[in-house]
Amino acid sequence: MLRLDLANVLSERIGPKGIDWPSALAAHAQRLEAARDALWQRKSDPAEFLGWIDVPEDTETLRRVLRFREAQAWVEDLVVLGIGGSALGAQAVAAALGKGPVRLHFVDNVEPEPILELLRKLEPHKTLVNVISKSGSTAETMAAFLAFRRWLEDRLGPDWKRHVVVTTDPAKGVLRPYAQAEGLPAFEVPRAVGGRFSVTCPVGTLPLAFAEVDLENLLAGARKANEQARAALEHNLPAQTALLHHLFSQKGQNIVVFMPYSTRLRYLPDWFVQLHDESLGKMRDRAGQEVRTGTTAVRAIGTTDQHAQVQLFREGPHDKLINFVRLLNPSEDLEIPAVRGLEALDYLFGKSFFKLLDAEAKATAHALAKAGQPNYTLTLEQLDAYHLGWLLQHLMWQTAFLGELWNINAFDQPGVELGKEYTYALMGRRGWESLAQELRAEGVE
Repeated sequence: MLRLDLANVLSERIGPKGIDWPSALAAHAQRLEAARDALWQRKSDPAEFLGWIDVPEDTETLRRVLRFREAQAWVEDLVVLGIGGSALGAQAVAAALGKGPVRLHFVDNVEPEPILELLRKLEPHKTLVNVISKSGSTAETMAAFLAFRRWLEDRLGPDWKRHVVVTTDPAKGVLRPYAQAEGLPAFEVPRAVGGRFSVTCPVGTLPLAFAEVDLENLLAGARKANEQARAALEHNLPAQTALLHHLFSQKGQNIVVFMPYSTRLRYLPDWFVQLHDESLGKMRDRAGQEVRTGTTAVRAIGTTDQHAQVQLFREGPHDKLINFVRLLNPSEDLEIPAVRGLEALDYLFGKSFFKLLDAEAKATAHALAKAGQPNYTLTLEQLDAYHLGWLLQHLMWQTAFLGELWNINAFDQPGVELGKEYTYALMGRRGWESLAQELRAEGVE
């Protein structure tokens, strides 16, 4: 189960900053139902970029991914070349659930020293490189691919092609024809799926197959979130959490803190930050009217950030809505032993580490509520592929519902494009000469 605990957002618990949840849900029922129906009706249109809804149903692509993994039994290191949505989802799931002998390496930046360090320690004969770019023109990813391709060719000669697999657009872009010309195996990023929504397609599932993640259950969990997103409002968890974000943004909570209590989920906030901020931070609504919507997502990890950020969350500006993620049960546990001479710590003796983790999560949530700081908790029954797939898809649905409530397109990213164009101009890409001249005139070169 994925459960929602709303106790610490209610007016009776936190005072004026809180909400009367039954009244709020009833007052917004019509808007939420319209949002739900609109999303399901539009998903068949590729231009709407709602293809991520149907991806968990694509069992044939999953079988192809698994067959490919089985055929590469020689791989000891998998290098994932991708950035943003092409890496963060797989990195989050691999850190949480990955196991087995294959080591995953995510190259998601162009700082030269870490890339050189990785190249120096890898054994090319045992390395597979997965280059992920829908357009094939992502500067960071393609620069890394050029370097890794040269490295493989210098050491393996013509056999380099056996050590590269491509994930890209089905028909368009630079990588698809290149893969065909070189005879490289290639997987598809579905046309109607954007990068930050792509973790359940081969962008995520191909690397995760090498990490021995249970992909069938990951997708089954995502299908459970789909089921909830189609349900009546009293059972529609993503519609409910989207409404929470909407209501508190209107109350001045314009920062969303995403804080799982799990070291294994340490990369999940990074994925969520991109999903939330890139989807919902928009200047114009669907009618083209200038607005500034969205809330800023901030990452945190419990218990680590109890000692780094909770002071600010509790006694700083109350401009935050805090989303905790807790586990109901551990997969393994460890007892805290008694030690003679340290009897001052006897409150810990014989207790388990999970009991301490759980107590810290509950204590932090309650302490924040006592200060009038709203927070809610999503609880996973356990950290496995099914529940993590459910949570990932839930958060994608939450984002989609918020886009509808705010009347914005949650599936484009116009604010990112100008920076890309400036990069092309500064690097001397053909066709960008006039922009390069403009930058030089402004003192940027």
